[in-house]
Amino acid sequence: MNKRLWAAPALAAGLALGLSACGGGSGFDDTEGGGGAEQDTSSPLTVLIGSSGDAETNAVNEAVAAWAEESGTEAEVVAASDLNQQLSQGFSSGEPADVFYLSTDALAGFASNGSLLPYGDELENKDDFYPSLVQAFTYEDQFYCAPKDFSTLQLVINTDMWEEAGLTDADIPTTWDELASVAEQLTDDDTVGLAMGPEYQRVGVFMAQAGSNLMNEDNTEATADSPENLEALEFVQEQLQAGNFALTPDIDAGWGGEAFGTQKAAMTIEGNWIIGAMQNDYPDVNYTVAELPEGPAGKGTLQFTNCWGIAADSDNVEGARSLVEHLTSTEQQLAFSQAFGVMPSVQSAADQWSSENEPLVPFLMGADYAKTPPTLAGSADVVTDFNSQVASLKDGDPAAILESTQSNLEALLQ
Repeated sequence: MNKRLWAAPALAAGLALGLSACGGGSGFDDTEGGGGAEQDTSSPLTVLIGSSGDAETNAVNEAVAAWAEESGTEAEVVAASDLNQQLSQGFSSGEPADVFYLSTDALAGFASNGSLLPYGDELENKDDFYPSLVQAFTYEDQFYCAPKDFSTLQLVINTDMWEEAGLTDADIPTTWDELASVAEQLTDDDTVGLAMGPEYQRVGVFMAQAGSNLMNEDNTEATADSPENLEALEFVQEQLQAGNFALTPDIDAGWGGEAFGTQKAAMTIEGNWIIGAMQNDYPDVNYTVAELPEGPAGKGTLQFTNCWGIAADSDNVEGARSLVEHLTSTEQQLAFSQAFGVMPSVQSAADQWSSENEPLVPFLMGADYAKTPPTLAGSADVVTDFNSQVASLKDGDPAAILESTQSNLEALLQ
């Protein structure tokens, strides 16, 4: 077991989950355009991003500047203070950014009203993206936009506490029962065995391991009240009541990384963005990352990603698509990984990324079986409501929580 985990700097939770060197043409039919307007291939481009910090902003600026110099097209990067709000304002005013970060839960809304250019199937490297990421950005059978990078959730373990409890590498849990057992062994008066945020974006991994999710894969059917999801929430509730698991507010922690870094928890379920937090805020905590244990249906986790959206009404669609091909190339995605810690969205980068980030490989392994949070328009509000109920899961009614969520999702489908 690794005594200390060294890796690239962090990516931020929730925001930017990135991507260059395709200098030759865009690879698209020049007759295609956006918004029906005459295209000006020299028209300057605006690139709107939701940045995790200076490292990401600087890296994107450098990549876009390199493309601009080679292509001869001016391009400006704008780091948004509120990405979704600024995107909406741009579309409402008729002056959207040409290229922008777009989250999975925003895709359906912008795609359904014609704001987005569905260019994914035109990309030369479309078959290089992980299939689960392509699915995440597919709306009504159209692959809309190139995934720029991604993150998955896995199990983070305090190695000192692990060894003090008499545990070894052989004890890393591979089943729910084993997870419950080691969590119990790691729990004492000061530390809980496993802590996680009170939200679908964490407890949802158990739903995936049980074989379900809040919606089916193509977001056409609500599956929140499935027997599998009930089994998952009942397992978590059982462990909360036993004191082996804790939700972060119940141990005065803002998120799993804080609970883990302050050693209020010996294990947590988090994404690869935790690496930067550990390096910056808790450098003396020794830890390792392992794949989450299998549930009744096998392996399961959640993934989080953004894509490079292109406005349908961009004055320079050809230039925008050329820029996206540049930003999602294998070489540039690996450069972004070194700059601010993201995982490349293309399979061709996997071997090099793995060799350079060996302790983080469990996060990448999740790409083969990760599920995406619902992408149906309005589903983000349903998830928010679900989260408010999960906060009281310890003493709550798992079936009632799922039934309420099922009703809310079905309402969106009508």
